[in-house]
Amino acid sequence: MTHLNEPNSDRDQTRAGLFYGIAAYSWWGLVAIYFKAVAHVPATEILAHRVVWSVLLLSLLLRFRGRWGVAISALRDRRVVVTLFATTALIAANWFTFIWAIANDQVLDASLGYFINPLVNVLLGFVFLRERLRRFQALSVLLAAIGVTYLTVSSGAVPLVSLALAFTFAFYGLLRKTARVDALVGLTLETVTLLPLAIGYLAYLLWSGDGVFGTESRSTDLLLALGGVVTATPLLWFANAVRRLRLATVGFLQYIAPTGQFLLAMFYGETLSSAHIVAFAFIWTALVIYSIDSVRASGKSG
Repeated sequence: MTHLNEPNSDRDQTRAGLFYGIAAYSWWGLVAIYFKAVAHVPATEILAHRVVWSVLLLSLLLRFRGRWGVAISALRDRRVVVTLFATTALIAANWFTFIWAIANDQVLDASLGYFINPLVNVLLGFVFLRERLRRFQALSVLLAAIGVTYLTVSSGAVPLVSLALAFTFAFYGLLRKTARVDALVGLTLETVTLLPLAIGYLAYLLWSGDGVFGTESRSTDLLLALGGVVTATPLLWFANAVRRLRLATVGFLQYIAPTGQFLLAMFYGETLSSAHIVAFAFIWTALVIYSIDSVRASGKSG
């Protein structure tokens, strides 16, 4: 009887994983709506509130799950501490860039950055981890580079927001891969590292009278306080998805987020120039080739 029930159990786990994965990436795809709602608040203040409220929520989650001992043990490992200092800087830069991009009507460039991100991951794996670059992977990276180059030449400006988001998150993922901590513990320690700076900055804003929190409206205060939920919720869903799904499946689901951002950019009336169309065409083609190649490689290894 146990043997007969195993396929149903596996199917249930996969179904749950798909639910969590779709929920996480959909949240990240639509999170620009939240940052648009607080776009009148300076990006630095939003970032500071995101850190403070995230620490509060993540600390409660760690206590609820009995994981504080794991977090404290991680701090005794010098290599983990050094790695997390680096990932903290990277994730802070990524968060700030994304917040600034949304507030300055550059959702389209943010979308482009996260479409590029998987291909940057491949490139960093080749450069830093000595991972073998398959022929179609190399073609995908080349097509993406052509797309970005075309956009740069045609618009006369380097798409800094796109590249900053793609590379900060790719390097963040690369370093987190080497840190022996799970997603919840790692993010908690990263936000705790940023906490003194965040509290100090918010205290300065309060002292100088330049802060928005507590001075404008209760709705704005509530939205800023929700920064912790906005940060932690999709991460926990993502962690649940990764535990239940094949990496190839997660790889496909990751395109939900930048697709949602792309559609929101159109909804908010951002201009899709001919240069953007060509660049996106190159990058989407690269992602199709990359995805097909990943599925084939996964099938052979399985």
